[in-house]
Amino acid sequence: MQYNESVSTSTNAIARYFSRAAMPVQQETLGEIVVEILQSGCSLNRKAICSKLLQRLELASGSEEEKHYQQLIALLFTH
Repeated sequence: MQYNESVSTSTNAIARYFSRAAMPVQQETLGEIVVEILQSGCSLNRKAICSKLLQRLELASGSEEEKHYQQLIALLFTH
């Protein structure tokens, strides 16, 4: 029972995170990241999303792209 509550809490947190991504391009980016995480067989959680965003931020080719990823990372830490 406790496992189900933990999964439910994690799922709700991720759903709230997606709902804060207001711009379609933000939602598209998050969708791509979720697909990457799930295809790799990893668990979908806040840490995995943050790790993927940080990887993309490191590889960003310009200031606009960096800003895009920084905004998405910031959403992870707002309530």
